Amino acid sequence: MKKPFGTASLSRRHVLGLGAGLLSATQFRPAIADVEAGVHGISVFGDLKYPADFQHFDYVNTAAPKGGLFSLIPSARAFNQSFFTFNSLNAYILKGEGAQGMDMTFVTLMARALDEPDAMYGFAAKSVQISPDKLVYRFTMRPEARFHDGSRLTAHDAAFSLTALKEKGHPLIVVQLRDMLKAEAPDDATLVVTFAEKRARDVPLFVASLPIFSKTYYATRPFDESTLDTPLGSGPYKVGKFEVNRYIEYDRVRDWWAADLAVNHGSYNFDTVRYEFYRDRDVAFEGFTGKNYLFREEFTARIWATRYDFAAVKDGRVRLETLPDETPSGGQGWFFNTRREQFKDPRVREAIINAFDFEWTNKTVMYGAYKRTVSPFQNSDMVAVGLPSPEELKLLEPFRGQVPDDVFGEPYVPPVSDGSGQDRALLRKAVQLLNDAGYIVKDSKRRLPNGEVFKVEFLLDEPTFQPHHATFIKNLGQIGIDAGIRLIDAVQYRARVEAFDFDITVERLSMSATPGDSLRPYFSSQAAATKGSYNLAGVASPAIDALIERAIAAETRADLTSACRALDRVFRAGRYWVPQWYRAAHPIAYWDLFSHPAKPPKYAQGVGAPENWWYDAAKAAKFEQTK
Repeated sequence: MKKPFGTASLSRRHVLGLGAGLLSATQFRPAIADVEAGVHGISVFGDLKYPADFQHFDYVNTAAPKGGLFSLIPSARAFNQSFFTFNSLNAYILKGEGAQGMDMTFVTLMARALDEPDAMYGFAAKSVQISPDKLVYRFTMRPEARFHDGSRLTAHDAAFSLTALKEKGHPLIVVQLRDMLKAEAPDDATLVVTFAEKRARDVPLFVASLPIFSKTYYATRPFDESTLDTPLGSGPYKVGKFEVNRYIEYDRVRDWWAADLAVNHGSYNFDTVRYEFYRDRDVAFEGFTGKNYLFREEFTARIWATRYDFAAVKDGRVRLETLPDETPSGGQGWFFNTRREQFKDPRVREAIINAFDFEWTNKTVMYGAYKRTVSPFQNSDMVAVGLPSPEELKLLEPFRGQVPDDVFGEPYVPPVSDGSGQDRALLRKAVQLLNDAGYIVKDSKRRLPNGEVFKVEFLLDEPTFQPHHATFIKNLGQIGIDAGIRLIDAVQYRARVEAFDFDITVERLSMSATPGDSLRPYFSSQAAATKGSYNLAGVASPAIDALIERAIAAETRADLTSACRALDRVFRAGRYWVPQWYRAAHPIAYWDLFSHPAKPPKYAQGVGAPENWWYDAAKAAKFEQTK
């Protein structure tokens, strides 16, 4: 799913690596000084690369032909989506498992430029006027905008959509729209969005990136129900054939009203985009080798290192590439559910961190393909390093005595093991930490302070990740902790995680290049108490809450960076997770029927497929000759 701006999302490429502001809202600066005249684009700090008369984004091929089929398995999910299944065509609510790709069937007010950190340009809205106090945004809608049935898409539809999402959308959307007071349409052409006085800096961009639904369509249907009825869309694709839990196809709208807009030139080139769903990674790999789908980003280091030697690779019918990933990789790890009594003491959490031998796991299970994650802002300049800067100290000093002392020193990093799989020095330290916390051994079992046996359950939804747990669990046994894995299906897994019904589970926090209000679903006290949020660890820290607000209120990118680094220090000092690993690259394999731009745009969440790839007839002809 092409996620809304700043949305907290979860990406499959980690997982498993397998293998309301403190300052006033006047801080959001438009792209030009005369805001009353209307602007063609907006960004968080006011900088835009493209002028009002730009013809296309630089990273697309405007000569790309239309045609062909592109098929893949899910590599990222947002809101109610799953990597393994779907049973609903409503992907913006809490109920059900939303189908991958539904974002392609809707348009938004503005569209992201993926070669800029956060800039957006006119899509369904051709321009926006911003009031002097920056609290009212007046979007002017394009008169040519149409739904797939030919009916006009107007400001009334946009106002309905924003209101419905704020009231009935997925909890993550509701949280990020809390500073949007109302959306109104005085006429067909004008959408007026009013924001709270101390709104989050990036809320207008989030609003501009949300899907626009048909008000008429939902006049006779509930908005917040899981359904397999195809909603009326307006995007480049329509829902085509599908079979629940197995596949879904999207067919290109050949007379799409927005095809010639600058934000769409060179994009949406395939006649059909198809998502395949598998419950098991190994089965999914075999499906690719059998050409059941055509594109695969590889998330399992073992498979990338050992299994891409099948005939189609050797004879050139399948191409292998490694494309750079310059986006923040976010933070992947095992998250402790600190709502549970056994994980409330940070010394206990640190002891468990010491039991994981990354060096051995990377070498033995993942073929040395990964680097250790230390921060939720990994692969960005928002990672805290060294001693706090003066700017960071200014933000942190008010919380001295309320946060761990090491916040004011070098940031916490997980220990480096000797690579043996059972580093005795680290395990001895873990035992000491547990003893100091009152978790003593009695009758050969590590006990909680209340006398109960200390048990830990790792919750998983696919078996491929089990080898990464094996030595970890063995080491936990060495320090007296009774640990095991609970493997359940994807639907049960999502339900349990959304209800915070787990001890420890794996997840990856995906960060944007300009985090703002999207920090709340990950780290805020409000999110910790909101079912369905991404604050899996239950982080509820007044210091972190305040630093989130400082990040949201930052007037410059430098201020934002300092606030995020300060937040990073406090989060890491809390030992809320066992950090795992990351790889700043996209290993991909595809049947040689396509072409793509030489390099994905810097801020793309992925490799630009399928949006900016295209079917290559010459390659296809050669492919047929070599079969």
